[in-house]
Formats: sequence, C-alpha cells, structure tokens
Amino acid sequence: MPTTSENSHGNQEQWLKRYYFIRAAFSVVWVGLALAIGTKEPGIATLLLIVYPAWDAIANWLDAASSGGLASNPTQRLNVVVSAVTALGVALAAKAGIGAVIAVIGAWAIASGLLQLSTAIRRWKTHGAQWAMVLSGAQSALAGGLFVAQSRGATPPSIANIAGYAGVGALYFMISGIWLVVSQMRRAKRVTT
Repeated sequence: MPTTSENSHGNQEQWLKRYYFIRAAFSVVWVGLALAIGTKEPGIATLLLIVYPAWDAIANWLDAASSGGLASNPTQRLNVVVSAVTALGVALAAKAGIGAVIAVIGAWAIASGLLQLSTAIRRWKTHGAQWAMVLSGAQSALAGGLFVAQSRGATPPSIANIAGYAGVGALYFMISGIWLVVSQMRRAKRVTT
C-alpha cells in the first residue's frame, strides 16, 4: 500500500504531467494565432504579445499553488510578478513601437528563463523530466538576450520570431509531459512484474 509521501509524490507528478501538456497546448495555439493573424494585424500582434507573459504569470501561479503554495516556491512567486509586470510593460512599450516591445519580451525571456531553470533544478531530485525544463530555461534566457540585441537593429524582429521561440517552448513542455507519462508506465510495469 502506498505511503502518504508516495501518494503526495504521485499527485504532484500527475499535476506536473497535466501542467506540462496544458502549457504545450497553450503555446501551440498561441503560435498558430501569432503566425496566422499576428503577422498581418499589428493590433492583434500587440494583444498576443501581452497575453503571452500574462499567461505565463497565471501558469506559474497555478503551478506554485498546486506544488505547496507560493511561499514554498520562491522562483515561481517571482516569475508570477516578473511575467505580470512584463504584460503591462508590453502594453506600455507598444506605443513606442515593435522594437521596444521586443526588447521588453527579450528581457522577460531572460528573467523567466532563469527562474524556470532555477525551478527545474530545485525539482530535479524529486520529479522526472526536469532536464527538458533546464534546457528550456537556458534556451529562453539565451533567446531573450538575442531579442534584446535584435530589438536595437534597423529591422527589429517581429511576432514571427517570438512565435518560433514559443514553439520551441511548447516542444520542451511536450517532451516533459511525455517523459513523465513514460516514467509512470515504466514504474507501473516494474510493480506488476
């Protein structure tokens, strides 16, 4: 019979699996909208670029709340704040043009990537699939630096560039979810044999 600790770990792993698949699905939909509509309509592009970090704030809050609360998850607590401030920052930067918006998104990608990396390292010992989250956080920080640098160029990147970044993020979340499913199947097979 499973112990309370095993049940808690199993519940947390179930949550992470759902969470990773939800994050992947949201990103896929966002990328589709960004490429299909956002590349043609600047107003929609701005709205999508506000929604993306706002969703990240909500997602981090939900994950922290389901993983012991904000007090137990300082990197996610900070990520909620950083992402919420970024959504507001994008709205304000939109008046200055796409270069300013991309610079704000780039700074956010650096900060949220490093916070995601920290969260994944903290979870490494207790939950599977964190290697993909470590890679995702590191890639986010690197991409953010690139966006900030490109935002100052004569032709700053567009929402299509951010869509590529979001698409890679979706892939990392999908890999993490699948990795947890496979890990659970392997453990269940070992228990039955």
